[in-house]
Amino acid sequence: MSDPVKVFDPFYTTRPVGQGTGLGLSMCYGIIEGHGGKISCRNRSEGGASFVIELPAAVSVSADKAQAQAHAAKL
Repeated sequence: MSDPVKVFDPFYTTRPVGQGTGLGLSMCYGIIEGHGGKISCRNRSEGGASFVIELPAAVSVSADKAQAQAHAAKL
């Protein structure tokens, strides 16, 4: 990747004009960030690129607590 930081910009592509729409990584970035996570990209010394996705651990909540939270959100 010529600029690993830019791969998450909307409409960024590694392809020549007229050869496709690119990687769609801006959508991935939005989904991951929306779930409290992070995504990063770096070039590998042996070639290619490496992506790291970090997501927060899920927290188990009881059904009663989940229902109370859902009810409070409606208010």
